[in-house]
Amino acid sequence: MGTEKNRPSRPWLLRWAVLGLIVAGGIVQIVMSGYYLSVAHAPQPHDLPVGFVAAPEDAARIEAGIDQGGQFAARRYPSVDAMTAAITTKEIFGGLDASTAPAHLYVASAAGTAASNALRTAFTGVVQKQTAEKVQQLTAAGQPVAPATVQQLTTPPAVTDLVPLPPDDRTGASIGLLVQALAIGATVASLGLGRIGARTTPSLLRGAGHTATLLVYAAVSAAAVLGAAHAFGVVPAGTDNHLFGAFLLVSVAITGSVAGVVALIGAVGSFLGTFYFLFGVPISGATVIPEFLPPLARVLGQVLPTGAGATLVRDSLYFPDAGVTRPVLTLSLYAGVGILLVLITNALANRSRRASLLNITGQPADPDPPDDVPAGVVAEEPT
Repeated sequence: MGTEKNRPSRPWLLRWAVLGLIVAGGIVQIVMSGYYLSVAHAPQPHDLPVGFVAAPEDAARIEAGIDQGGQFAARRYPSVDAMTAAITTKEIFGGLDASTAPAHLYVASAAGTAASNALRTAFTGVVQKQTAEKVQQLTAAGQPVAPATVQQLTTPPAVTDLVPLPPDDRTGASIGLLVQALAIGATVASLGLGRIGARTTPSLLRGAGHTATLLVYAAVSAAAVLGAAHAFGVVPAGTDNHLFGAFLLVSVAITGSVAGVVALIGAVGSFLGTFYFLFGVPISGATVIPEFLPPLARVLGQVLPTGAGATLVRDSLYFPDAGVTRPVLTLSLYAGVGILLVLITNALANRSRRASLLNITGQPADPDPPDDVPAGVVAEEPT
């Protein structure tokens, strides 16, 4: 008898629920797999800015050879010094000095190992093609080809890495891992603070306290991630201040924006943090640099705090002279709007609560009722 009572009254409903769960899981896997593969399964450069130095009579031919295929966008520089300065400020990702023989290639692996490897391959082909054309001109004129020319044809150009990665981060994967750590920590913090805030009486003062807690947490989070980066040897000397500021701004942007949406629409707003992590990190440029992503993914990635944060962290680590106005403004906007939402929702909720109490009692509400009195209930006057 007891067994019969414990059986579900509608077993078909349970079976359909299980089937729905399986189908939903399969759909999620298809969508996520398709999304990840579409943005990063075969990254290729798209108009990657590069430089070159060449004699006037060779400039047009070299530029056409670099631009061919649309993977690179060549810029001619008057001197090697001007070109290398542009590389160290990340205006370009590398450059070829073809003004002398043999040619010399300059890269910055810290800007992205995929970019430096692509430059090595492409510019080696350009140099060899240029040398082959000279050999053909000599043979067509009936002149012998010197052994030095043959050696030049078969020897790749010398390479100088102007901004190398640290020895303990040869693949450049640390930036992606650090941004993921910040995103996860900030999302968890905003969820926790949102739960705590829901159990307190809303007011502008409470909102200010919530905001102060977010900022303190962001500072602790930034210090913790910076310490971890030091422990694993991925922090270049002299970058601590820049890097701490970058971590702090990224954490405030993610934490503040998620907390603001949670304050506005409730716990469902926490899915914004999940969106940042699941969808924002793959297109952030942390692992696959933006110039190697599809155009739409590149634009969307850089307007999210994860993408702006990855750019700011990379430049703070390796390119202190690069312009960071765009990522700083993007992160500041997320942080500012999120914090403003926290303050406004607390202030308006308190105002609405006071109005409700006044309508019920006919008397002005206590401006600061005890925390243990639920919202909408008036504490009894002491006798």
